[in-house]
Amino acid sequence: MNSRERVIAVLQGRIPDRVPLMELFIDQHVADSICGGMNYFDFLEYIGMDVVTCLTMADEVDDINWCDREQGIWEDKWGARQAFTGEVISIPVQPPRISTIEDLVDYDPPDPSQAHVLRYAQKLVDRFKGEKAIAVVGEAVFAPSQNLRGGLAPLMMDYILQPDLVKKLAEIGVEYHVELYRKLINQGVEIVVLGDDYAGKDGPFMSPAHFKEFILPGLTEVVQAVKECGAYCIKHTDGNIWPILDMLISTGIDMLGPLEPAYMALDEVRRHSGMKTGVMGNIDVDLLSRSTVEEVVKSTKEQLNRISPLGGHFFSSGNSISSSVKGENFVAMVETVKEFGTYPIPV
Repeated sequence: MNSRERVIAVLQGRIPDRVPLMELFIDQHVADSICGGMNYFDFLEYIGMDVVTCLTMADEVDDINWCDREQGIWEDKWGARQAFTGEVISIPVQPPRISTIEDLVDYDPPDPSQAHVLRYAQKLVDRFKGEKAIAVVGEAVFAPSQNLRGGLAPLMMDYILQPDLVKKLAEIGVEYHVELYRKLINQGVEIVVLGDDYAGKDGPFMSPAHFKEFILPGLTEVVQAVKECGAYCIKHTDGNIWPILDMLISTGIDMLGPLEPAYMALDEVRRHSGMKTGVMGNIDVDLLSRSTVEEVVKSTKEQLNRISPLGGHFFSSGNSISSSVKGENFVAMVETVKEFGTYPIPV
């Protein structure tokens, strides 16, 4: 099997020749530490990812609309303010773009046809079509609402104080992303990964009831739109999501992950879904950042023996390859999967 065939086999419920490798994102600094001077596409080929990805939420540097360059504050496609964190993903900051439902009267959402990711995804398709599975990593409901409200805290207060505003913001996010993903899938994208972190170590940020009311309908609409267009859908979120896990599965997603290993054991998640939903992950990013090659190899083998025999498994870190990850540890994880991830894998 080539990479794409391996990935599609897993998503269709079949057993591939080897556990596929995928990362949501690989920081360029890590790539340079492994093979300096290589462009990102060549690095994906070199390291052996079976799925190649691009991000819908990260603006190109040349296109950034700066509010305060010295402080790293910029305006995103929603017209909301964000602050650079040192990683590829920024965080929303005050003041909010939208404060009340009246503010939406004169608000013009971004145009999906102008999204820079369309150009980048086309490059992925031109380079890897038929050879590797092509994915985009994006959002759906929760993240756009946070951006427009200037952060998580205001949005959580809105669940109580401005529920009508929350629902309107969700509609904006859904409408934008449904159209964007349709365009991307028409270009040749085969997998859509939905971000939007819903939880921390103690559980979801919101009650299950609020999740069901404010997030689940829009999330389900986006997932179903992706699948109706012929693509597969993976749902990622950080944190302990056990209280809302059944609702996430009910949306029709093909796979959950990457999930944080501290809270979400992938074999338990796989069994909980009745073996219907695949799982992706989940070597701890902290382990990849701080530990030795030997410890990474040991953890990778343990994951392969515990999770992969259940089928429906993509191997990855517990989130993404951030700038803190040691290049040698990332290589060790990948090479261990290639050596020991061949089916049949003993339990």
